[in-house]
Amino acid sequence: MNIYRTHNCGELRRSDVGKTVKLSGWVNKKRDHGSLLFVDLRDHYGITQCVVDSSGAAFQEVEKIRHECIVTIDGDVVERAPDTVNRDNSTGEIEVQIKKFTVLSHVENLPMAIGSVSDLSEETRLKYRFLDLRREQIHKNIVLRSQIISAIREKMKRSGFLEINTPILTSSSPEGARDFLVPSRLHPGQFYALPQAPQQFKQLLMVAGFDKYFQIAPCFRDEDSRADRSPGEFYQLDFEMSFVTQEDVFNTIEPVIYEIFKEFSNKTVSPYPFKRIPYDIAMLRYGCDKPDLRNPLIINEAKDIFEESTFVAFAEAVKNGAVVRAIGVVGAEKQPRSFFDKLNDWAKENELPGLGYIIFNGDEVKGPISKFLDEHRLYAIRERILASRHVTLEEIDQWGGRVGMAYSGAVFFICEQKKKAEKVSGLLRQKLGTDLGLCSDGFEFCWVTDFPMYALDERTENVKIEFYHNPFSMPQGGMEALENMDPLEIKAYQYDIVCNGIELSSGAIRNHLPELMIKAFSIAGYDEQTVKERFKGMFAAFQYGAPPHGGCAPGIDRMVMLIAEEPNIREVIAFPLNQQGQDLMMNAPSDVSDRQLKELHIKLDLPKKITLE
Repeated sequence: MNIYRTHNCGELRRSDVGKTVKLSGWVNKKRDHGSLLFVDLRDHYGITQCVVDSSGAAFQEVEKIRHECIVTIDGDVVERAPDTVNRDNSTGEIEVQIKKFTVLSHVENLPMAIGSVSDLSEETRLKYRFLDLRREQIHKNIVLRSQIISAIREKMKRSGFLEINTPILTSSSPEGARDFLVPSRLHPGQFYALPQAPQQFKQLLMVAGFDKYFQIAPCFRDEDSRADRSPGEFYQLDFEMSFVTQEDVFNTIEPVIYEIFKEFSNKTVSPYPFKRIPYDIAMLRYGCDKPDLRNPLIINEAKDIFEESTFVAFAEAVKNGAVVRAIGVVGAEKQPRSFFDKLNDWAKENELPGLGYIIFNGDEVKGPISKFLDEHRLYAIRERILASRHVTLEEIDQWGGRVGMAYSGAVFFICEQKKKAEKVSGLLRQKLGTDLGLCSDGFEFCWVTDFPMYALDERTENVKIEFYHNPFSMPQGGMEALENMDPLEIKAYQYDIVCNGIELSSGAIRNHLPELMIKAFSIAGYDEQTVKERFKGMFAAFQYGAPPHGGCAPGIDRMVMLIAEEPNIREVIAFPLNQQGQDLMMNAPSDVSDRQLKELHIKLDLPKKITLE
């Protein structure tokens, strides 16, 4: 028999009335009703209300106890009076009359309140994370995370995948982020790297003939923190398959993700097959490669409408290479003038001179740029942007001019160079959808496909070509594309899965041919010898025959964050780093001794501290 408890604190029901029980846990709350003392006892499983009256032997001991002390309570289960039943608690129909009260662990003054975090800084919460994790919501989040991971494992195994663990100490690789380096004591001056992803190893497993691999993989990237990205480390459902196309990968993982979100959330989930959106279309229609499809607004191209128009500001900008993006909102014509003024202020905050707009309300047309456009152009805007019918000015000419104005609404315009226009129009789409309450509630999934193979690295003084996404991806068109096409026009068999504007995963069909690998890397500035040295294992393996293969890696942390409806990823990680990449609880990173540095053959060359005199 367990010496600490016969039942846990979430277990007792009305059917247990009359039993003598022993419970152990934390004092969650204590309420003094004069001749009665109530203690809400909490453990991992729930809360049970316990009570002792002033004549009870344990009354004085209970009276002294502090919140969060750990105690054992012996007592009898009794039924609560009908007017005191707590329907919100699974044990709310009973309470335990305390006969014996034993303190197992006393508590000093708490550095933070367990019941609320509204007035707590992130620094305090992370420094005392072991206390923060006692809070009901975050405790539930960690339980939810465990349940989701268990369910994922089961579904992957049921689909024929084999769970295989890959190394943590490996070599540095150009995955797109900074590596965490680990110095080698046995090999002075050389370093291991913590894996940014098990990319090369999972491909090597396909070469080895395992066919279907997965793991809940820890990944390490020296990146800055964001609300949806934890600095340092994260976990992903990493999987790879042999003899597959892009569609095979989609068809395999979509049911898993759909079932996980359906099982652990009460929200609607978009059915599979999920929408496929080519990268170029995503950038045009949504202004980003992570579209939130809960927002019904679509961005349209309107450059041709303003070419040769009398609206000089746009017409001249278009001549100099600018594009025009337009967002139409049916119903926005009813908004007050202040709504449009605030949007103008928002535009200036985003480094725009202002926000052009036209308001259509029946036959009435107004707005700061409407007077510069003839009826043909106004009609084209109304049809294309509000009615979603792509008409050209030439077609309107054939119709003989004005054809009638059937759609009301407001159309907003951004005229900038392509890259900036995409970014700002995407932000505007998001703002309009949120401010006007247009976004639905639920989980909307899509695949963004056909990413560029290469991009220009604008950080360097001499602009050079670099890999846009994963360097191990198969280029569409194979060797012919690599040899004959402008690198910036080449697409790759690369894809992201996106949910509600958050990227859950990147994936690709892999480049499994050594001659293609050498050519692809040469375009990004890697010579053949460098490729053979940096990717020695993979290059050698491909020379001995590699099957066509591909995979994906949905982020565990982000999936749990979405399902738990938490705005910050740190709320679903047991022991996260803070925004500066520090573990305040364990004091990491920290200094190490001279002896340790000497063993690793390392001398520090620290930046000089600036002192103000």
